[in-house]
Amino acid sequence: MKKHLARLYTFLIFFFLYAPILVLIIFSFNSSKSTAAWSGFSLRWYSELFRDKSIMKALYYTLLCAVLSSGIATVFGTITAYGIHHMRRRPQKILLTINNIPLLNPDIVTGISLMALFSALAVLRFKLGFTTMLIAHIAFNVPYVILSVLPKLSQMPDDTINAAMDLGATPFYAFRKVVLPEIKPGIITGAIMAFTMSIDDFVISYFTAGVGVTNLSIQIYTMARRGIKPSINALSTLMFVAVLILLLLVNKYSDEKEQLMS
Repeated sequence: MKKHLARLYTFLIFFFLYAPILVLIIFSFNSSKSTAAWSGFSLRWYSELFRDKSIMKALYYTLLCAVLSSGIATVFGTITAYGIHHMRRRPQKILLTINNIPLLNPDIVTGISLMALFSALAVLRFKLGFTTMLIAHIAFNVPYVILSVLPKLSQMPDDTINAAMDLGATPFYAFRKVVLPEIKPGIITGAIMAFTMSIDDFVISYFTAGVGVTNLSIQIYTMARRGIKPSINALSTLMFVAVLILLLLVNKYSDEKEQLMS
């Protein structure tokens, strides 16, 4: 009886989480603007979505910022995690506490503080725009990468690097050929998390983007203030499907690697 109740409870939780997304996907194919009545299957809103120049421009900035910020944050985060891992316990604990502050800090505080920083640099002709938004995304993505890589470094035996260096490997060669393959799953997880966080961000982007630069979250917020268009449902559906495919590919890669190692 308890097992059936637990399964029912799990089903209700997942139904509550994914029912709104399912409704959004269904009505993205609705031929009319109504979100209350089904009028027939149509790809009209997807067609209008790709003809909307403002959305396509926002999509370009979103993907460009997400790819660049996740790539740079992954490199910085991996190197930082490697350095933190080899520190003594007390400074390591202090740095981990500092690393957790941006994760717990409200986005609006981070956004306003970054905007204040960039505004203070205005004397150096440092204006708000794509560059400031990119720097802001890198700043809040690095802690996620660090927390994804550190557990993989902790699982790796400490003698592995020493053994490679005893056999003649330089520290950089040992890091590239021994450490990186071992922590690769953590690096991939951190990169994907940074990519999705960058696409999802609104508050920090809103304060740091400047005039003429908008990502999808800002564009959707602007459109929603004038009334929700069905093309937003189409856009949200495409974003959900893209993230879902990415997660499935990562899980498949992880399962294949576990089978190979076993």
